Amino acid sequence: MRKNVVKFFGFFVFVYFCLVMRVFASGEYVIFLDTNNIRSGPSTGYRVLATQNVGSTYYLKSTSLVADERQNGSCDSGWYQIDYNGSTGYVCSEYVRLGNVSYDDGRTPTTACESEMQAAGFPSSYWSGLCSLKEKHPNWTFRAVQTNLEWSVAVEKESACGKSLIQTSNSEYIDSSCSSREGSFRAASQKAVAFYMDSRNFLTEQYIFQFEYLKYDSALESSYTAAIDTMLRGASFYTYHLGLGTDFASLVTQAGKEMDFNPISLASRMRQEMGTGTSLYNLYSGVYPGYEGYYNFYNIGVNSSCVNNITSCGLNYAKNHGWYGAYNAIKGGADLLANGYLSNGQFNTYLQKFNVAPVNSNTLYINQYMTNIAAPSSESTSTYSSYRDLGLLDSGFAFYIPVYYNMSASIGNSPNGGVDGGSSSSPSSSAIGTIVSSAGYSMSNDKISGIGANTQVTALKANLEAIAGSGNVTITNADGVSVNSGNIGTGYKVNIKNSSETRTLTVVIYGDTSGDGVINALDLLQVQKNILGTYSLSGAYSSAGDTSKDGTINALDLLQVQKNILGTYNISQ
Repeated sequence: MRKNVVKFFGFFVFVYFCLVMRVFASGEYVIFLDTNNIRSGPSTGYRVLATQNVGSTYYLKSTSLVADERQNGSCDSGWYQIDYNGSTGYVCSEYVRLGNVSYDDGRTPTTACESEMQAAGFPSSYWSGLCSLKEKHPNWTFRAVQTNLEWSVAVEKESACGKSLIQTSNSEYIDSSCSSREGSFRAASQKAVAFYMDSRNFLTEQYIFQFEYLKYDSALESSYTAAIDTMLRGASFYTYHLGLGTDFASLVTQAGKEMDFNPISLASRMRQEMGTGTSLYNLYSGVYPGYEGYYNFYNIGVNSSCVNNITSCGLNYAKNHGWYGAYNAIKGGADLLANGYLSNGQFNTYLQKFNVAPVNSNTLYINQYMTNIAAPSSESTSTYSSYRDLGLLDSGFAFYIPVYYNMSASIGNSPNGGVDGGSSSSPSSSAIGTIVSSAGYSMSNDKISGIGANTQVTALKANLEAIAGSGNVTITNADGVSVNSGNIGTGYKVNIKNSSETRTLTVVIYGDTSGDGVINALDLLQVQKNILGTYSLSGAYSSAGDTSKDGTINALDLLQVQKNILGTYNISQ
């Protein structure tokens, strides 16, 4: 084991322990943001001393950057000198972060920029990274996305088996209890998930673009096509279509404009999914027997069950969605991203991987585009390079960056990838509303919603106690009788205790007006009779009958309940 590698039980504990906070403040470490080489000199022409994984940490010899020795070198931003086995090693600054970010310490702003970041909603642990970027790029705008989620709970939810995959040989970042995998990608451990979810690890020029707002920007319109050509140049699928005489970059720009989606992000997504080689030739060539003329540039429809039949899965999806011809295939993916993700509040690459602030609360932690945990940061580097090469970095980009509650909580790997120790019996200090939202539900006027029909009492209780603490949630039915099994229904009472108060919330399941936890013919009849005036729904049951949430129970609500029963519509909770 290299004596200069700082372990401290893995880099996450290293980051969060107070002792390390002090070391970080002095800027004495670099943390690898990606798998990268340590070299004997400041260019790729020098010998590789070692290849290190994400999260590796090394003593920093100097905070001054050494210029790349080659003209048009591969590390234009410069190299850091690190202490490698008693001698000097060099790492490209684009792939590491300095250990100089102070974490939440309750401090007050000391500069105009820090005051600006505080006003924008960022805790102090974000200020150093954001202000460094702001100094270089005054036209950039940073906005905090307040997820209202507990950090440890969000990480645990995103660590569910099969939700996040990683390509690494580091056992700390692999959840060996989960068998889900795709080729060389394994299930990501909780430490790995926490690293990639922690926005503060990616406040650098190269990685900030995973937070870029992905709407079409007319101010950049004249630059899009050239940027796409720069990004895709050398990729086999792009070269193939250029050989056919297709102005591929212009088609991507056109599709982005039509769907109001950033075309550079579309190109980056295609490059990420297709790769630069020919392994997915069948998806991009349009000549596979039975699927002539169909393309799938986004690898959509391919998942872990398709490992041995990627072509069939990908081209079936393309054919079923009418992706005939290159433009229709490009536009089809743009349409999916715009209407399936941007409209749900997932307006950057990070949020398309980690859906932690959705418009529709029912999609929290789901409706995620990719399983590759490193995809947002990987796409970000491609986007950055394209903007840089075209001299566009000083444009007025807007970045939306997630913030969580209690981000100082340390994250560890339990045998199943979960949070060490499980739920405590001590009442949470979080507000009741925070407990409810962190568990994935909604609270308004002493009502709790966001609970799906057919949800078991035990499931609701477990989700809430994961934040509130074991034994701090009790549930009673509409008659006030304690319940520990069966369906949760409209009118049930949920009592939640934190360290300072106990609140009683009434359950509302939209469509369940009868209070049995399911949506069926009885509910349809009650809504119909309420409209006719022969039956009256009141309180939580009236709220449940207003499935359209427009303040009245009318024919639209009746139609929605009917279609939900028939299986042609899902009532939003």
